[in-house]
Amino acid sequence: MEYRRLGASGLEVPVLSFGAGTFGGSGPLFGAWGDTDAREARRLVDICLEAGITMFDTADVYSAGASEEVLGAAIKGRRDQVILSTKTGLPMGDGPGEAGTSRARLITACEDALRRLGTDHIDLFQLHAFDAGTPVEEVLSALDDLVRAGKVRYPGISNFSGWQAMKSLAAAERHGYPRYVAHQVYYSLVGRDYEWELMPLALDQGLGAVVWSPLGWGRLTGRIHRGRPRPARSRLHRTADYGPPVDDELLYRVTDALDEIAEETGKAVPQIALNWLLRRPTVSSVIVGARTEEQLRQNLGAVGWTLDPEHMAKLDAASVKAAPYPYFPYQRQEGFARLNPSPVRAVPPAAA
Repeated sequence: MEYRRLGASGLEVPVLSFGAGTFGGSGPLFGAWGDTDAREARRLVDICLEAGITMFDTADVYSAGASEEVLGAAIKGRRDQVILSTKTGLPMGDGPGEAGTSRARLITACEDALRRLGTDHIDLFQLHAFDAGTPVEEVLSALDDLVRAGKVRYPGISNFSGWQAMKSLAAAERHGYPRYVAHQVYYSLVGRDYEWELMPLALDQGLGAVVWSPLGWGRLTGRIHRGRPRPARSRLHRTADYGPPVDDELLYRVTDALDEIAEETGKAVPQIALNWLLRRPTVSSVIVGARTEEQLRQNLGAVGWTLDPEHMAKLDAASVKAAPYPYFPYQRQEGFARLNPSPVRAVPPAAA
């Protein structure tokens, strides 16, 4: 397993992390993902640790805390071998104080996560969404207290826009609070919006990308093909509306390219899609999930090899979309490109 620094921090993380969203699954979304119990989860954790996957990601909102509880049971007795990553900020209920990242909510959420995970500290504590109703100074001050108390090692964010991240980072710099070191983001061959603003920001500010849904919300598993109906057992029948939308033509361009490369390389489609991500700038770790041992072992096959430049170029071409405003008016103008080089072209994979 390859390890990389998490952004500009000193924390080394594996390039593949395990997402525990399938643990203890309940409800229309998380129940469709999976309902792995503690015994099954311990077996998956065993396989991860044997392969060098030491970081495990979850969130309080995953099955109303059940994911954290199952993960805590699965790592019991080996806390010193793992990096725990969890998130808070999304609604846990309808009452006051059950959503957002106010000081009161953050302290309570951290204590609840520590209890459910069965630990005395969280390695990476991420804000699951930006809370526009709470001053960023209040958020950062609360995180500073949690870091100083030893309950949080590193703070991070998830699903922030560029201005939200930059406002927070500037306030941290101004007041001497801990800076965010990671940004958990959606990024895949069928969802490359991260590249336009958040990737340049990450390069400039030292934010390591921790990628969620790297297989495009289950679309790049190798079971979806042009001209064929969606598999009857696909989770997309129940969960597609919860995730990022994907244009059908873009999806089929990508799956066509993946199928061709799979035939040429002998690698599975998900392995190719994951390997492409591991070559992208700023990516520190890619979160993979699995309901079964077979799925997990297949995902592990994404490391230890590198796609050829020709295959990378084919996937780049198949997955490219027109740049959004304010980037598209200048996307092809040479003068603008000299002033604002694309981080995807300008930064070699080794700098990721």
